[in-house]
Amino acid sequence: MYKAKAYAAPSQTSPLGSTNISRRDPTDQDVQIEILFCGICHSDLHQVRNEWKEVMPTVYPCVPGHEIVGRVTKVGAGVTKFKAGDLAAVGCMVDSDRTCPECQAGLEQFCPNFTLTYNFPDKHLGGVTYGGYSDSIVVDQRFVLHVPSNLNLAGAAPLLCAGITTYSPMRHWGVTKGQKVGIVGLGGLGHMGVKFAHALGAHVVVFSTSPNKKDDALRLGADEVVISKNADEMQKHAGSFHFILDAVSADHDINAYINLLRRDGNVVLVGAPEKPLAVSAFGLLMGRRSLSGSPIGGIPETQEMLDFCGKHNVTADVEVIPIQKVNEAYERLLKSDVKYRFSIDMASLKSE
Repeated sequence: MYKAKAYAAPSQTSPLGSTNISRRDPTDQDVQIEILFCGICHSDLHQVRNEWKEVMPTVYPCVPGHEIVGRVTKVGAGVTKFKAGDLAAVGCMVDSDRTCPECQAGLEQFCPNFTLTYNFPDKHLGGVTYGGYSDSIVVDQRFVLHVPSNLNLAGAAPLLCAGITTYSPMRHWGVTKGQKVGIVGLGGLGHMGVKFAHALGAHVVVFSTSPNKKDDALRLGADEVVISKNADEMQKHAGSFHFILDAVSADHDINAYINLLRRDGNVVLVGAPEKPLAVSAFGLLMGRRSLSGSPIGGIPETQEMLDFCGKHNVTADVEVIPIQKVNEAYERLLKSDVKYRFSIDMASLKSE
């Protein structure tokens, strides 16, 4: 066991601050990583402030962060996939039971016994797992990913959550060249959805309530931008979409998007509105349309996504901040005041 520097929330009402945490020494199958960049996910804010106490109560001190990119510093004797000096990444999970049908299928995100990267029971040291707002982390090699060397590392960090969350449903539902794909909401998730749909060769239409986002949407790879509050603009696209990715977490009319689907089209939710959405059965019945949801991806698919990003040079648009500005970043996140993700330069932790 060794001590690592980290930033932690000591309580749900306290700002994050500098601390030291315990990390396990690498065992036979472990990879030790010096963390270079860690993205800020909206779920970090929810967890730190104990806003999910009904389903996932926060244990303090809480060290968030599950969009981790770094460099391997040490490997266990049994590690074959990594060596010291390799670029490596860790996402939302650091373990699973490995024996259930989901794990056997490479779908660890559906394992009933997975271990999340932070605020989850730590079978090695007791207590809970600590995330990527830290200078290092130790993870079993099965849950460590290779990062293509051509990618900007600050922009690659959010791929480990925002990236795979938008890539996975597009791969599952077969988004491909020549299809018409809609992206609802141009935020941290939505902007990645635009980039992936464009790279996959689809005709990409962004739906936004903000006319001032049009230029940015086109820059990111959209072919068209529709202001969703404009009924006439929406009607022009009725019955024409193969696939729509809905990345909005606020309450909104899902039926407006279901009605834009062609036969056998699908709307997939990656945003999580607090209140249940009212769905008209007839919108689904007429055209055999479907409404579904999707979380992150499994480890094989996450590696596939990173390799795809390397091939197409896809990374998140990020604002790089020092760890000392993390509390300010959280407040800005609440106001959607970032284009489009924050990425923490963990070298800044050395000055603490």
